[in-house]
Amino acid sequence: THNLPPGLEYLNQLDRIIIHQQVDLLEAILGTETSSKYEIKNHLGQRVYFAVEENGCFDRNLCSPIRSFTIRIADNTGREVITVNRPLRCNSCWFPCFLQELEVQSPPGTIAGYVVQNWDPFLPKFAIQNESKEDVLKIIGPYATCGCFDDVDFEVKALNEMSTIGKISKYWSGFVNDVFTNTANFGIQVPVDLDVRIKAVMIGACFLIDLMFFENSLDGL
Repeated sequence: THNLPPGLEYLNQLDRIIIHQQVDLLEAILGTETSSKYEIKNHLGQRVYFAVEENGCFDRNLCSPIRSFTIRIADNTGREVITVNRPLRCNSCWFPCFLQELEVQSPPGTIAGYVVQNWDPFLPKFAIQNESKEDVLKIIGPYATCGCFDDVDFEVKALNEMSTIGKISKYWSGFVNDVFTNTANFGIQVPVDLDVRIKAVMIGACFLIDLMFFENSLDGL
């Protein structure tokens, strides 16, 4: 573990990660986008990290859900251990040369990997890349991300896209939560022996999937 990025040692033990967006009452009452805050927990519900989104008011209210952002993830001592950067890019299959790309750093300033959207006319597809921009895993979502009162699963697959090794799930949290507070609840399941840097990239992928497919409250239904 002495070779792991500082602060990621705990991820070495996890095969399930829960991401819970904290309810913002101001956003619920006024209907305006505020900076998102998240708790990142283990499968027992114990907080491992917390995360805060940084961007401008213009980005949040006029560019959402394609807004650029920086999400800073800190451990329980307040030390920043992961930085997630998303530039402003297109969110349409009609622009295959300018699709989504997200950079994950751990420790901050050191590239851990990337999440890159792959063009597909029907399915949400992403590549998980290492620090050298080499594909490591694939993520393939469903044709329809409307859960119809059920969880929505994005499957984590090997590079051949044949074998499934995990998933990112949007959990159904109820009509009141989803419609009036835009609350996001996600679970990440990956092999416990997956490189912790790639686990950090998977957390970044979860944030990207949330904004791309579930930012508008009714999309979570």
